[in-house]
Amino acid sequence: MKSVIANSKRLIIKVGSSLVTNSGAGLDHEAIANWAAQIAGLKSLGYEVVLVSSGAIAEGMQRLNWKKRPHALHELQAAAAVGQMGLVQVYETCFRRHGLHTAQILLTHDDLADRKRYLNARSTLRTLLALGVIPIINENDTVVTEEIRFGDNDTLGALVTNLIDADALVILTDQTGLYSADPRKDPTATLIAQAEAGDAALEAMAGGAGSEIGRGGMLTKILAAKRAARSGAHTVIAWGREPDVLNRLAQGELIGTQLVAGQAPTVARKQWLADHLQIGGRLTLDVGAVNALRKEGKSLLPIGVTAMLGNFERGEVVACLDEKGNEIARGLINYNAQETQKILRHASAEIEAILGYVDEPELIHRDNLVLV
Repeated sequence: MKSVIANSKRLIIKVGSSLVTNSGAGLDHEAIANWAAQIAGLKSLGYEVVLVSSGAIAEGMQRLNWKKRPHALHELQAAAAVGQMGLVQVYETCFRRHGLHTAQILLTHDDLADRKRYLNARSTLRTLLALGVIPIINENDTVVTEEIRFGDNDTLGALVTNLIDADALVILTDQTGLYSADPRKDPTATLIAQAEAGDAALEAMAGGAGSEIGRGGMLTKILAAKRAARSGAHTVIAWGREPDVLNRLAQGELIGTQLVAGQAPTVARKQWLADHLQIGGRLTLDVGAVNALRKEGKSLLPIGVTAMLGNFERGEVVACLDEKGNEIARGLINYNAQETQKILRHASAEIEAILGYVDEPELIHRDNLVLV
């Protein structure tokens, strides 16, 4: 078996609180510098990398001299506000040594549930990657409420994986991988080197919660892998202090537990779009646009749209119809109804002159479009 990371290009790397803060003792500068150096190595090999890092609350607890993780939401938010300052400072310093820029992005569940904000977050992250920047993502614990919190950054990592069509999710943790049973209780437990993400048997093996420092456990990692697989992404769960772990994975070495997606990324994402989204409007396409979508697999450009119906917002799903009224596709639209009305039948190069700005050159990007 070979690591799926070797054949990947876009990676989400998630680092847990216990690793980042050395089990709550404070930010582990040496460990963070080591991961930054490894990520710099991945960048030199052509990888695109997004880092999802826990640790803000744990660092805040250390700075505030709190020995136990609080339960009150306002105390967690306060700890996050204090700790996030130190967390991003250390990352910025470590990556700067390798000539890499970083960007801080704080997300809540609402940011990815709302279609407009979903597209905004997607566009921002893709732009940062195109610029060679390392996005560093954490849950926005300072403003989050019980109703909208992700609950753990394993889930956040999976959602970001789906958001930007990443090839793989690497979860670095304080465990060496998934075992057939709890190795602390069962001496016969064996490491699961590879399995299919979503296999129900994995959840039974995963056990309960993690440490007092973090919110996750092995179960959240198994569920994250299942979620990431919905867009065709593979997941690797590995010990974060394994020497040169990221570069060895990139070289094809199988480390920890590898959970493989059952579908190819494109097929899985299209299925996700088809199954989960409702129609907010309709676009009528000319023959050229229909052929571009059906036969050439291209994005939908405004020049190919002859008419529209509906009062949709950016990020809503619209149906694409041929001139006979038959639905041929649906997808997430990059402009609202008023903007679309103004730019339809116009070339993409004219969008900025018409609207005064341009979000995307396409009405619907091919990655966000599925044929029906």
